[in-house]
Amino acid sequence: MGCPVCNGREIGKIGTNQYFCWNCLVEFNDQDEVFEIAEDGSLTNVSN
Repeated sequence: MGCPVCNGREIGKIGTNQYFCWNCLVEFNDQDEVFEIAEDGSLTNVSN
C-alpha cells in the first residue's frame, strides 16, 4: 500500500481503514478519500 497522493511508502495506520502519510502529511482511507489536516486538527476532504 502506498499514499494515493505521492505514492510514498512511509504510511502509518491511525484508525480502522484510516492512514497517515509521513511524506506529504495527509490522511486517507480505503475508499480513496484524501484529507488535509487543518491547524485545529479538523480534516478537509480534498479528494477528486
